[in-house]
Amino acid sequence: MRRYGKHTDEDDIRSRPNRKGNRPRTHLRPKHEDAAEGMVLTVDRGRLTCLVEDRTVVAMKARELGRKAAVVGDRVAIVGDLSGRKDTLARIVRIAERTSVLRRTADDDDPYERVVVANADQLAVVTALADPEPRPRLIDRCLVAAYDGGLTPLLVLTKSDLAPPDKLLELYGDLDIPYVVTSRAELESGEAADRVREQLEGRVTAFVGHSGVGKTTLVNALVPEERRRTTGQVNAVTGRGRHTTTSALALPLSGADGWVIDTPGVRSFGLAHVDPSRVIHAFPDLEPGTGGCPRACSHDEPDCALDAWVAEGNADPARLYSLRRLLATREHTEGD
Repeated sequence: MRRYGKHTDEDDIRSRPNRKGNRPRTHLRPKHEDAAEGMVLTVDRGRLTCLVEDRTVVAMKARELGRKAAVVGDRVAIVGDLSGRKDTLARIVRIAERTSVLRRTADDDDPYERVVVANADQLAVVTALADPEPRPRLIDRCLVAAYDGGLTPLLVLTKSDLAPPDKLLELYGDLDIPYVVTSRAELESGEAADRVREQLEGRVTAFVGHSGVGKTTLVNALVPEERRRTTGQVNAVTGRGRHTTTSALALPLSGADGWVIDTPGVRSFGLAHVDPSRVIHAFPDLEPGTGGCPRACSHDEPDCALDAWVAEGNADPARLYSLRRLLATREHTEGD
């Protein structure tokens, strides 16, 4: 076999001809230093609609990103045709580091996690007080996902004209979660949207909720310029609504500084991806007491140090109960 030294004459090296006549491939990737910054507004079959300055641009993911996918809320770097004209297509070449991530799995046995929204500050959990009946287990799961992903939760209770909110609010009172209670009449008059808007100003808020609770109707009231198809129908047999939103969409909050991200209605919220040890971070009054816990403590076992921490008066027992109730959601289905 022929060997070459350090000072090889190029004429001595044989190269394979390029039959296609195109440029040879290289492992060196362009840096795209002139790429424009944008925000992903929605994703549809591999096409991503992004906001670049004051216009929307349709883009696709560059091959160099590999398996890394961009989702609604992502801050991205875009190159190519950024005019926003019809039938033009740009390329997303970088995805910025995320400040928060809302994730879910299809169920608790599914190892594949799905990133729903990136870089949201707040998660608004929308639930009806009746028609359909509230599902506390599903609410708990959404709260766990919010705490795990770095989002601040907000409860939005709808249809208070059909049932009082007291019982449900009492269930979450010890978690100190901000909430807004609305009725159908207030939604029609605009009063409900005004009160919810106060909680959204200056933030990026993702809305999540069971189908039929009025989530998209509320989003339409908050962003009347971009009305999404809604339905007030709830199946009389199952007590569940139909999906009216099929893809997540980020919309600028009307009349205030902020963003609203409407997500498809959920019937399950798997937490297979959640590490229970991260949920404790949402309980700053309890977290110091975990110093004496055994390794990999589930915080709901005989040797858990939180029992002694609470018994010594360092935290309210109701807070420990709330923590353990949230952690237990990973062991039950949402329909419980």
